[in-house]
Amino acid sequence: MFYYLFDILHTQFDIPGTGVFRFLTFRAGMAIIVSLFISLILGKRIIGMLLKKQVGESVRDLGLEGQKEKQGTPTMGGLIILASILVPTLLFTKLHNVYIILMIVSTVWLGAIGFIDDYIKVFKKDKKGLAGKFKVLGQVTLGLIVGIVLYFNDTVVVREKALDSQIVLESPAKIVDNINRTEGVLFSVEDKRSTKTTIPFYKNHEFDYASLISWLGDGYQKYAYLIFIPFVILIITAVSNGANITDGIDGLATGSSAIIGATLAILAWVSGNTVFANYLNIMYIPNSGELMVFMAAFVGSCVGFLWYNSYPAQVFMGDTGSLALGGIIAVFAIAIRKELLIPIICGIFLIENVSVMLQVSYFKYTKKKYGEGRRIFKMSPLHHHYQKLGYHESKIVTRFWIIGIMLGVMSIITLKLR
Repeated sequence: MFYYLFDILHTQFDIPGTGVFRFLTFRAGMAIIVSLFISLILGKRIIGMLLKKQVGESVRDLGLEGQKEKQGTPTMGGLIILASILVPTLLFTKLHNVYIILMIVSTVWLGAIGFIDDYIKVFKKDKKGLAGKFKVLGQVTLGLIVGIVLYFNDTVVVREKALDSQIVLESPAKIVDNINRTEGVLFSVEDKRSTKTTIPFYKNHEFDYASLISWLGDGYQKYAYLIFIPFVILIITAVSNGANITDGIDGLATGSSAIIGATLAILAWVSGNTVFANYLNIMYIPNSGELMVFMAAFVGSCVGFLWYNSYPAQVFMGDTGSLALGGIIAVFAIAIRKELLIPIICGIFLIENVSVMLQVSYFKYTKKKYGEGRRIFKMSPLHHHYQKLGYHESKIVTRFWIIGIMLGVMSIITLKLR
């Protein structure tokens, strides 16, 4: 909203200083500050309200050190995260941008699913919460919406760098028609709807989902949505659940999400900037740079929430926050065409997910084969395994954060390391 207000003040009234809202970096900085402020101020009020209404966490006895002290800690703190993401987004982004609209819808959608789950657990006293099939249905529905919009919307396009051979072979007149010089960079003027995405550690750095159905023959590209949309659904469901599983000890999911968010913000900035896109030899995605402002609010909200969620936690985010955080990360990565980097960027979420799957699968296999279930880890997810080994949860969280930072740096390096 502020963007439109200050744009009018700049263009129609020529008020000095109002043009600064045109800069992504300025609006991103403001988004971080406002989201931090909201989460810190609003967080205290929401925690007080939750305590007053006795909205406390019911903790299962897992035999972990310090677990009993968590009993009664307010949950549903994800409301703090949602508010501190959405308010700065509404204030500082271009709300007509299709990517921003998708991020707002994703935030509200998954936040609502998580809220319903927490509400059933807390107020209805049903520890199972929302049935798993309804959670998955909500995630799949969002994935379907996101996939359809990203595939069929005319404003979701890419602009590829012009090939040197194209410049040499074509006539000067045609070069002017087909090539756009932007700050010394050569890009095709034509915006293309494409199912291409970035593939890490690969020479040409791009992968087209449509190539998976090339065996259909001529015109196979028009059926690419049959591959693209299911991939979108799978990624959103997996990452959303991964964040949910990671939210098991104080500050782990929140801090990991902030690190992932900062990494994705950098990737969005370079993908939406012609100079950086040229230097890194990656596809330029028009209008995607605006996502950096949204992700700045996301990072600010996570850091602000850590004020209350760090050990010993004064509030838990619950599914209201964890499902939304994972879903936001997934949709964002897909929008900037970096979803194939998710195993690296979201390595913490991945290993937590995998540890649960391995534990459950191995237990069932050994029970069937030997009549007695055996375990790979002392407990899953993985962070509980280290708790069982005697590590303090704050040490576990800090070390997971360090690994997350290393993975984030590695993700950025893949832009040139190929």
